[in-house]
Amino acid sequence: MATSGITVKQDSGGKRVELQCEHRNGLLYVVPTDTSWVCSPELMHAHALAGFFGDLVELDDQRTNEIMQRWGLYYRRRPNQAVESEEGSG
Repeated sequence: MATSGITVKQDSGGKRVELQCEHRNGLLYVVPTDTSWVCSPELMHAHALAGFFGDLVELDDQRTNEIMQRWGLYYRRRPNQAVESEEGSG
């Protein structure tokens, strides 16, 4: 079997996240937007996914919740590490 899992590749102008196992295979494209400018290009995909899932869960939509549960996906926001380290250093 070919390499499986999650692979992040730099693409022209964004990131390509490859999602692959022996049963499923897909690509997720992450491109710069008005909300991603605050993050470094190296971490733009993490910024976009955390923001997306945070917003998606905040919708509290029954259909979305059911689909996430069907696939065993649960998301919760956590405090930013940068904010925590600034507060702890004062």
